[in-house]
Amino acid sequence: MQYQGISAPAALQDAIQGFWYNSIDFAGLPAGFEIVPDGSAEIIFHFGRPCRVATAGGVQPLPSPFLMGLLNQPVLLHGEGRLDIIGVKCFPWTVFELLGLPAGPGGVRTFRHPIARLHPALAELIRAGQVEAALALVQQYFLDARLGKATDNTLTKAGEAMREAGGTLPVSEVAAAAHATVRTLERKFKQAAGHTVKDVSGLLRFEQVRNHLWLQPEANLAALAHELGYTDQSHLSREFKRYSGTTPAAFARNARRGRPAVSDAFVAFLQA
Repeated sequence: MQYQGISAPAALQDAIQGFWYNSIDFAGLPAGFEIVPDGSAEIIFHFGRPCRVATAGGVQPLPSPFLMGLLNQPVLLHGEGRLDIIGVKCFPWTVFELLGLPAGPGGVRTFRHPIARLHPALAELIRAGQVEAALALVQQYFLDARLGKATDNTLTKAGEAMREAGGTLPVSEVAAAAHATVRTLERKFKQAAGHTVKDVSGLLRFEQVRNHLWLQPEANLAALAHELGYTDQSHLSREFKRYSGTTPAAFARNARRGRPAVSDAFVAFLQA
């Protein structure tokens, strides 16, 4: 895998966390590639061989781009051979506003949008090996699209507070940080993200646990639960299994086996 990324410029940092590129060879992944939930939503362009997603109705093809909204369980992607990917990592409370779409449920979502016109130019740059130019082109699209548009300071302040606390703040404290009532914040959040503050906070906290165990698989789970505000280790384990489909202990064992075999780019793609 060949991960490469850039942070969002200051003018976009209230809505976008960054832009990234990765290349994955599905020839070595016959069972597919699993995307584990986190607290972000991503706009995904892909180039090369077809990309498909496993659903209850079977494996379905995905257009480029598609939206990877908030996940409450892992998603399995399938492909054949090499697949090049460009992603736009967004906050879940800004991604729909960025695209001018009504907020909807999480998971993989296809949509019709003028941003799809970028695909041919991006594909040409990727074929030429000009990854930085491709990332810059996507970045410029969003800079132009947001020029002169006002942002909702309530959501911006709430999002900052949630991210800084890693999802550990109760809703009342998030509302206080945003200088809003709980009722106003919940209404705005649901309209913007399609999810509640509690939904997103839970994923942000899970993301912390997941990343911590990937980097430090020998971590003490009871201490980690206390640090991140879970009631106890059992509470952490239940929430972790809810989002990942596996226990934190099993995830840590896989991390111990996987870390010597893969680079930090694998972490960046899985966690980004």
